[in-house]
Amino acid sequence: MIPKVARLCGVWLIVLLIAAAPTGCGWRGANSLPLPGTNGRGPGSYEIQAQLPDVTNIQQNSRVRVGDVTVGNVTKIERQGWHALVTMRVNGDAKLPANATAKVGQTSLLGSLHIELAPPADQPPKGLLHNGSLIPLSRGASYPTTEQTLAALALMLNGGGLGKIQDITKAFSAAFAGRDKDLRSLIEQFNTFTANLNDQTGEMIAANDHFNALVGQFADQKPVFDKALTTIPDALAVLAGERTDLADTLDALGKFSGVTADAVNKTKRSLVSELRDFGPILESLANAGPDMTRSLSVLATYPWPNETLENWVRGDYGNATGIFDLTLSRLDELLIGTRWEGNLTELELQWGRTIGQLPSPYTAANPLVVPYHFDQGR
Repeated sequence: MIPKVARLCGVWLIVLLIAAAPTGCGWRGANSLPLPGTNGRGPGSYEIQAQLPDVTNIQQNSRVRVGDVTVGNVTKIERQGWHALVTMRVNGDAKLPANATAKVGQTSLLGSLHIELAPPADQPPKGLLHNGSLIPLSRGASYPTTEQTLAALALMLNGGGLGKIQDITKAFSAAFAGRDKDLRSLIEQFNTFTANLNDQTGEMIAANDHFNALVGQFADQKPVFDKALTTIPDALAVLAGERTDLADTLDALGKFSGVTADAVNKTKRSLVSELRDFGPILESLANAGPDMTRSLSVLATYPWPNETLENWVRGDYGNATGIFDLTLSRLDELLIGTRWEGNLTELELQWGRTIGQLPSPYTAANPLVVPYHFDQGR
């Protein structure tokens, strides 16, 4: 019986040596060897990787679980930058979404560590994990370990805030004693402020959108700003070089302004007087405006106004109506300045008609052909 046991032990030793041979100097104990009969070794199994911020004390050959079911094991743990890269083999019947999460968990307070795979809790599942899939660091995490939990509890109990809760409660009681109405008013005002702030959420979002648009416009004009920033120093240098000439120009402009102001002050009275004298001229010109306008229509068609010219010319002939005033008073105007001035007018008055009118009702006819009476018109 003993030789048989010895042979069996020798066989297992040879198997272990053969399995450890490829690793060479990478031997890290028996736990670094793949164990027979573990999950993730059967047909259809596939290999995936996960980036984790911390793997604590997890070791190779640790279990990979989905819920409470073991579906694979850890085959390799290596450092990748400032996080760990864990390689796992999972059974072929373990169907997990491509956006699954990976966490380092613990079965109980003093239990063993394992990798827990689960669908995402904050978004719907997408796709499926397959051979070569990588769970990124953004979906990797670890549950608090027993050591971390006990350390946090010790911090809270020893020198933490738990021992000061009574002091805090007393301070609040002393602060709010007799001020319940003020506290209630403060809470109501805070509720009102919160409600108003909530009502203005849309306006604040719109303001942020406008501000983002403005920032975008500034970003689009960045080449212009860069060019301006590179050009302004040269312009300032030119202005600095012309500083003396600019100062002389401003000084001369000041002197010119003084001379101009003195000239304006001296000619102010004369200018006001001339403007006042010019007023009646403008008034007369304005009063003669209608007559001047009407006279313009006669200049081109003298002696007939343009308004009545169409009544005279009709194609190839013209119409004319003449009124000849041969009354004695009108003929008397031809004798103004002679020794016979007024004689014809007096004769007309004796005939009973007035100056500028048609024959009088007494004659009812042409005064040149009716019989003359000495008492006519009396």
